[in-house]
Amino acid sequence: MLRQVKPRTARSKRALEKRAPKVQENPKTALFLRGTTCSQVTQDAMQDLYSLRQTHAKRFHKKNPVHPFEDASSLTFFSEKNDTSLILFGSSSKKRPHTITFARTFDYKMLDMLEFYLDPETFRSIAQFKTKKVPVGTKPLMVFAGTAFESPVTNAFTTAKSMLIDFFRGDPSDKIDVEGLQYCIVVSADEPTSSADPSDPSTKPTLHLRAYLIRTKRSGQKLPRVEVEEHGPRMDFRLGRFQQPDADMLKEAIRKPKTTEERTKKNISMDSIGDKIGRIHVGKLDLSELQTRKMKGLKRSRDVVDEDFDDADVPLEGVKVVSDRVVGPRKKRARDAVEF
Repeated sequence: MLRQVKPRTARSKRALEKRAPKVQENPKTALFLRGTTCSQVTQDAMQDLYSLRQTHAKRFHKKNPVHPFEDASSLTFFSEKNDTSLILFGSSSKKRPHTITFARTFDYKMLDMLEFYLDPETFRSIAQFKTKKVPVGTKPLMVFAGTAFESPVTNAFTTAKSMLIDFFRGDPSDKIDVEGLQYCIVVSADEPTSSADPSDPSTKPTLHLRAYLIRTKRSGQKLPRVEVEEHGPRMDFRLGRFQQPDADMLKEAIRKPKTTEERTKKNISMDSIGDKIGRIHVGKLDLSELQTRKMKGLKRSRDVVDEDFDDADVPLEGVKVVSDRVVGPRKKRARDAVEF
């Protein structure tokens, strides 16, 4: 790790602020490196990938005695020195020929790595396709085809999809210009077989990376007719060694910072006039237990004789029946006249 130096000039202060964490991060920059032994096919493939991401990429031509899976300290040093979060390391050996290692860093620490073994027989560079070249800095459409990319568990294929998206993403934007959709990247994977050996890369499904130009022609209707033409490069890969990210580091890397923007409140909206409308969700009401307003007229009157009461069995003393109702001697508020 580089030692932390307090800025002494305004220029150095701006440089440190540029590297500081932000709510909206800058586009990821890719660093292209080569090992002590690197085949010409691997160098041509890295040159084509560099040309597709030239605006946010740096390339070194010197040989570097680096072995990423044995010791990644050199890659993290280059990442912090050049402020790059994506690293492409090209190497070639007898055991692993024509290898491109994709690596990602977080906080200038190694997050994950994955090896891509290039097939030299099917490789075609951009120069071999005599077509119109896309302008520098153009963002592509991306298509991933194959069940290998749809696994719910993190594996080499889902990581390869995430790395390729990070590599070709470019500047973030919230608007799309139809004229800017000039080419697309298609990555397809063969169907995995049950007899595949996880330790043998030659038995794993092959990844096919293709780049196509998008051409729009007149169709006589409102929507144009779309045609594609292969642009290059044409690459076939087999996935090799894979270093999974640390769980705590991955959780910190995907964490979204809190912003000052007001969060949207549930069940609250604004109508066309500008009035605030709220929606309240209540449970099912039990009307049998509903408390209503108490009224004296609804109470049971004391002068009403119980239905089970039999006046033939009990003699009434001091009571004279004047009306159909029976009134006791102590009932002062009876509505009918009572004589004693």
